[in-house]
Amino acid sequence: MVFSGALVLADWWGVNDQGRIHLAVLEAFFLNNLVLTILLWGRKERFVAVAWSFFAVWFLVDVSALCFIPKNEFRPIWFFVQVGVVYTILGTSSGLFTAVLALATIVAANRYLPVPFSSNAMVTLVCSLCAVSVFLHSYTKRFIAYRQRVTEANELLREMSSRDPLTGIQNARAFYETSDHLVHDAQRSGAPFSVLFVDLDHFKSINDRYGHDAGDAVLKEVAACLAKHTRRSDVLGRIGGEEFLMLLPHTDLSGAKLVAEKLRQNVEALMPSIGATRIRVTVSIGVARNQADHESIADIRRQADQAMYRAKAAGRNRVMALEDLEAA
Repeated sequence: MVFSGALVLADWWGVNDQGRIHLAVLEAFFLNNLVLTILLWGRKERFVAVAWSFFAVWFLVDVSALCFIPKNEFRPIWFFVQVGVVYTILGTSSGLFTAVLALATIVAANRYLPVPFSSNAMVTLVCSLCAVSVFLHSYTKRFIAYRQRVTEANELLREMSSRDPLTGIQNARAFYETSDHLVHDAQRSGAPFSVLFVDLDHFKSINDRYGHDAGDAVLKEVAACLAKHTRRSDVLGRIGGEEFLMLLPHTDLSGAKLVAEKLRQNVEALMPSIGATRIRVTVSIGVARNQADHESIADIRRQADQAMYRAKAAGRNRVMALEDLEAA
């Protein structure tokens, strides 16, 4: 839009005579670009369609320049410019199509021009446009491949930074970030949600008796068990040595207690092997539901933490909620 407007102004000021027909084409091109800009504003999903519309009209402007301003010997340069821009914005396939179309147009139109280009000029135009297209094709292809590798590497790094290296589930930072978003959404909609605080019982004794490698193996199996028996909408994270948190969206207290009890039973049934020995592993689970004064996952986490310690004090290997104690 800027360049088409500049060319129109240059003609109005008498700096660059575009001719009556081509000036009208440029003015229409400027208005077309203005409309496309308005259509694209704030609507990124329209980008490809708008880009193709822009380049199609631009190509017609190049053809107009080729036919209607014969005094400008440099007018074919706009085809070169467009080919480069198309390669940059729309990629190799679109760039190659535009280059072939430009070549065919220049060759076919030359015999009908009021002042045709000489054979030497045509050879220069064709060869140089081919060279530019080959270079841009190669460069764009390499750039796209490089950008894809960078994107994949960034995604891998992002995934690695959000995962606990031992268990493969979310680490504490990623868990709190994900959960806070869900908590804020639930607060706006008024939907219930609950949190489970899961802590392995007597985990220190497992490390002391069987070694830290055995303890790591137990943590992996417990984490895999928890992950296996959770819904896709739930969020599971390891927040400490043997401590796990689980956010249950759209789940009230009674539903959360049912989920927690099933998890407790599944963990107890694991009986992981340590060498030739199978050991019994249990968990204590504290349950808490969202309340009006909870502003973040940390608020409800504290109540679930307290409930978990009450479960520990009551003998471990059980599920407990603070509301149960208050009712009693």
